[in-house]
Amino acid sequence: MDRAGYVLSGHTDVVPVDGQDWSSDPFTLTERDGRLYGRGACDMKGFLAACLAQVPAMVAQPLEKPIHLAFSYDEEVGCIGVRSMIAALAGRPVLPLACFVGEPTSMNVVIGHKGKRSQRVIVKGLACHSSLAPKGVNAVHAAARIVAKIADLADELAAEGPQDALFDVTHSTAHVGAIKGGTALNIVSDHAEFIYEIRVVGADDVDALVGRIETYARTELLPRMKQVSPDAEFIFEDLSEFPGLDIAPDHQAVTLAKTLAGRNGHAKVAYGTEAGLFMVRGGIPSVIIGPGDIEQAHKPDEYLAVSELAAACTFVGRLVEVARVI
Repeated sequence: MDRAGYVLSGHTDVVPVDGQDWSSDPFTLTERDGRLYGRGACDMKGFLAACLAQVPAMVAQPLEKPIHLAFSYDEEVGCIGVRSMIAALAGRPVLPLACFVGEPTSMNVVIGHKGKRSQRVIVKGLACHSSLAPKGVNAVHAAARIVAKIADLADELAAEGPQDALFDVTHSTAHVGAIKGGTALNIVSDHAEFIYEIRVVGADDVDALVGRIETYARTELLPRMKQVSPDAEFIFEDLSEFPGLDIAPDHQAVTLAKTLAGRNGHAKVAYGTEAGLFMVRGGIPSVIIGPGDIEQAHKPDEYLAVSELAAACTFVGRLVEVARVI
């Protein structure tokens, strides 16, 4: 790569359809009433199709500014596949001018998304008969106290944390998704675990917030547990993380995206994308813009409007013309 150009980025994986009631085969594209139905049609194979449809135009004549197709895997399980690609790009002497990540935004220009970190917390206690409860270490109780701490943090972030009016949820959030532990009512549980996540606006530090949870467990809860059982323990396992995206509204990459899309406004979204990784880890200015409504993603009868697909093709086609200008 000896000339600065543009990246069109998208992920090829989709979420499962298990337990979902589809009116047609989710893995066979079906067109009805101006809509294209199928798993991933919206999130985000429509954008990939728009990019591939413009490849003949890209190769018809040499481009002054190269266009790179960055198609990744395992985005839905933590933006895993793109990381090695970004690491390889980051070490090159010439970086692209901009990266356009085609997640479904209804072709609106999105300049930011929240960062995220998620963990599994495993609590090891000491079992005993419930009539002798003080002689054991109740792992469920310990887990519940941390869960309550996370709930308190969520309330604090909503009431006192930084606010960003461009997000639909304007503040950072903390959330516990699932919890399990114990075997029977008359047994003090020796094992419990739960999973949680924190999503942050740009002004918050997700690692610092996670650190507060870990510090509470290890400094306030664990010493008392170890007085009963030296083997009592908390294990914090990272499940996923990705940095947020926060690009200036007047950045030239944003201006170009608005020109190509024929839009004047911009927004931010709460869901995560690979754009934050491209910009924070790869040093490539990034914007999120793609066909379809995120409300349709991950649902039965996921669809992409044909008009949205046409708009995405127009966007990529205009980028090809810009890349040809000498």
